Amino acid sequence: LQELQSSGRGRFLLEHAAPFSAFLTDSFGRQHNYLRISLTEKCNLRCQYCMPEEGVQLTPKSELLTAQEIITLARLFVKEGVEKIRLTGGEPLIRPDVVDIVGQLYKLEGLKTIAVTTNGINLARLLPRLKEAGLNAVNISLDTLVPAKFEFIVRRKGFHKVMEGIYKATELGYCPVKVNCVVMRGFNEDELLGFVDFTKDLPLDVRFIEYMPFDGNKWNFKKMVSYKEMLDTIKQRWPELEKLPCEASSTAKSYKVPHFQGQISFITSMSEHFCGSCNRLRITADGNLKVCLFGNSEVSLRDHLRSGASEEELVQIIGAAVSRKKKQHAGMFNISQMKNRPMILI
Repeated sequence: LQELQSSGRGRFLLEHAAPFSAFLTDSFGRQHNYLRISLTEKCNLRCQYCMPEEGVQLTPKSELLTAQEIITLARLFVKEGVEKIRLTGGEPLIRPDVVDIVGQLYKLEGLKTIAVTTNGINLARLLPRLKEAGLNAVNISLDTLVPAKFEFIVRRKGFHKVMEGIYKATELGYCPVKVNCVVMRGFNEDELLGFVDFTKDLPLDVRFIEYMPFDGNKWNFKKMVSYKEMLDTIKQRWPELEKLPCEASSTAKSYKVPHFQGQISFITSMSEHFCGSCNRLRITADGNLKVCLFGNSEVSLRDHLRSGASEEELVQIIGAAVSRKKKQHAGMFNISQMKNRPMILI
């Protein structure tokens, strides 16, 4: 930056660059150009680390955002500089109007990427229509390659449907197809090599995610396998593993086994947080803005929307919430003591 400021051309560029929205820039200079929108709190699986066994109290349907409200908010954020929207849940693909929502988002000028994170159960069936509507990127959650273990972790059947979804995504040209794998000691840390092998002949990015504390998921420190430990295990088998360059705001540290078609990544939210370059905001299915996944402060955009707030007022409310965002999350020991929504409701 200093070099830029000292050269005449650099000074001109800095002074005349289109400014990023002040409303989506926090007090630490982080520019939030990535928005995650939850379409539903419901899910057709019951994953152990995500949902408490007894389930969760669902918000009445009338209190969830309608498709129109989702598009209204998305349009506002995109106008302020959001370039990527990811649809999440619950399980977003059980929402009946999901294809229509993707189609409406696709029309927003300035939006570059529409992504979805799904458990893959309904994916093979819906993906051709989603792609046609404008879906650019797919993340599929899969924590084991062993069918019986899959049923144990998710408390439901459906392993083969998920695999079918992964193959369908590669067949339709999604590249890479991201596969999210939450690594838990005593559950699936013995499958790391199998997952790396999975990237040999398919354009996958298998992302190993450190197990994170959430309300009702019985988090304990012993279940967490750190990124360093996973990396060591993998390097024993593939010492030639190479590190790949990554974007500044990326949450993933990426590696590749030479000659493999795909790659692997690590999401180290616990052992090495990436709060300093965080560029994401979240809207929950009931319309609350969360500026941090692990923070428990929320502001209801739904209530303001429904009480007739103008676009200008909404932008001010969003800006105020973003400016209150903290420098970093509370750290793994403190997060586990904090009251927050269960993961399924975020």
